[in-house]
Amino acid sequence: MRFPFYDYLFLCKFVIKYSQMKKFVRDMLVSDKVKLNDNHVLITLTNVPGGDVLPEMVPGQFVQVLVEGSPDTFLRRPISINDVDYEKQELSLLIQKKGKGTECLMSLSAGDKLNLVFPLGGRGFTFPAADERILLVGGGVGVAPLLFFGRELRRRGAVPTFLLGAKSADMLLERGKFEAIGNVYITTEDGSAGEMGFVTQHSLFEKETFQRMVVCGPAPMMKAVAGVAQKYGIECEVSLENMMACGVGACLCCVEKNTRGNVCVCQDGPVFNINELTWLN
Repeated sequence: MRFPFYDYLFLCKFVIKYSQMKKFVRDMLVSDKVKLNDNHVLITLTNVPGGDVLPEMVPGQFVQVLVEGSPDTFLRRPISINDVDYEKQELSLLIQKKGKGTECLMSLSAGDKLNLVFPLGGRGFTFPAADERILLVGGGVGVAPLLFFGRELRRRGAVPTFLLGAKSADMLLERGKFEAIGNVYITTEDGSAGEMGFVTQHSLFEKETFQRMVVCGPAPMMKAVAGVAQKYGIECEVSLENMMACGVGACLCCVEKNTRGNVCVCQDGPVFNINELTWLN
């Protein structure tokens, strides 16, 4: 027998209400939209007039966005929290065009409303100890959560180092913002910016020593970087982007096998230490 849709929605609402970390379902206003290239836009959201202040969010967490105006889009879309400005009460999302749902989100304009469930994800990035050098590695749209994490590191007095990869220079996302808060190294597959090749081939690994790395990007890239981390004995965390439907652990769509068995990426992650995963076994 098929699981009734309205029972599924009730279960999702139940999990949201009674999960340990408080979550919010809230309308927010699009205050700005910047087209970065043909496939990516940056959307800035702010509170609706009279709305509550933004809750505390952790780098590595994500939101579930309701897509309205797209009859073919049934489920909310999970999107990493790109940046947060508590003083301005702004939240930014970096959106990549992947299908009809994200196309609809990319068509939003200033003044439009967007409904979010947030903050989601039971586990974000681990902040390094004072004596640890940390490298933040991102590929493609996977750079999104690293900006928020890098900004929080800078706020705590650290100068983060970023290694960003893309197919070409025009596909590098938010490069200027990263350069404003840390040291930035680049690889592009066509050599149009930085060093030619993949992030795992950058000379930085031969020149510098790091005690900790965090990685977000396509799965093959993260697995390759995890191998480099293992080679050099570097503690490494990755942010998984498994397919998600509910974002609160009710649907079991995002299950990932790890050393403890099967876990839900949305609740037990999305950030995991590579030693917990089965990638390198």
